[in-house]
Formats: sequence, C-alpha cells, structure tokens
Amino acid sequence: MIVIRDRDTRDHTKIDWLDSRHTFSFGDYRDPNHMGFRSLRVINDDRVIPGGGFGTHGHRDMEIVSYVLSGALEHKDSLGTGSVIRPGDVQRMSAGTGVTHSEFNHSQEEPVHFLQIWILPEREGIEPSYEQIKIPSEQRRGQFQLIGDRHGTDGAVTIHQDIRLYAAELEAGQEIIQNLPAGRHAWLHVARGEVTLNGDELREGYGAAISGEPSIRLATEAGAELLLFDMA
Repeated sequence: MIVIRDRDTRDHTKIDWLDSRHTFSFGDYRDPNHMGFRSLRVINDDRVIPGGGFGTHGHRDMEIVSYVLSGALEHKDSLGTGSVIRPGDVQRMSAGTGVTHSEFNHSQEEPVHFLQIWILPEREGIEPSYEQIKIPSEQRRGQFQLIGDRHGTDGAVTIHQDIRLYAAELEAGQEIIQNLPAGRHAWLHVARGEVTLNGDELREGYGAAISGEPSIRLATEAGAELLLFDMA
C-alpha cells in the first residue's frame, strides 16, 4: 500500500525570515491525520533568508537530523559544538536528557534551504550527543546511500532508533528499483525535482507512506533528490 502526501496539503509557516512547509503536525499546526509516520515525527522543509535563523532553544528526547539542500547552515549547541552544514553533509543531534542549540543561515548574502527531521528515539533519557558527516555526491548518484542508522554502519550517523535513512540523487532518465524488507515500512520524501513512484507522479515536497510493498520503482525525467526512511 502506498499513501501519497500531497505537498500542497502541508501546513505553511511564513514569517519575515522563514518560509517553512510541514509534512507532519508541528508547533501550532495540528492535524490528527498527519502526526508522523511510525518513528518519523517531523519533516520541515525550511528556507531561511541571509543572516536569519532560529535563536537558542531547547529540545529533549528527540533525534534531530539536518540535511542541507543549498546554502550553508550554522549550528551551535550547549554541548560545545559549533559547525557549518553544507550540501552533502548530514547532521544528527540527540537531544536526550536536554540540549539547547541555535541554527542560523551562515551567509549574509544567500538563502539556505534545508530539511529538519525529527525521529522519536527508542528510549528516553539518552545522553545528548552530536555527529556530522559528509556523504560525497558520487555515493548517492543513481542509488540509495545509507546516511544514518542505529549502528552508524559504514560511517553513517548513529540514530537511536530502528531506522535506516537513505539519500539518492537521480539524474534525468535514471531509474531505481529498491527492495524493501518484509515486515518493514518506508517513507519517501522528494527533496528536489520529481519522480514517479510505482507509476504515480511525485513532485518536490511530496511524501509517500509505503507498507507491504516488496519493492518500489522510482524513475525521473528531469532529475531528483530523494530521502528514504526504512522503519520497523
């Protein structure tokens, strides 16, 4: 079964420095039909103007993954971490028992476009931690590359949940057939471009909940960047 989440039905937050689309309920937006999918709780598609950003604020008991699509995102937190996240980087912060952080556009001239992803941890009270890696584009080109899982397999970030997070970049005319393990569920997010998923057309910002499918076929005429969440 595949259930498509139309990008135009997402909630929209727009203020002077932020333009954000929410795949699932977030902040003041609450939709009982879209509270998350399995352990995946938030996908926010954020665009921040030059110099703008989220001031210092707190989180608890959440795995937070940032994935930059264009521009550069500056991160600071109460763990003493200071970093800049650029396209190809994957950042994971485990809020656990409590952490504060800020996220700002690193540039005073160019906007930053990124996805903020929240995943419910397998247990509460995890020690807060931070991790950032770079995944070369060639590893994602034409295939799904593992970028995060419970064990930090092959250099992926460690996510404290039974989940495997993949990224792929498809060039025009490419196709992927991805097998899905029996008894698992998946969420596909189209970060950029457009694809067909088992024949259904999905554009940038679309999502799809996938259950009971042994495999999925993804094809694109113009190119696409995709995230795939494989979950219990």
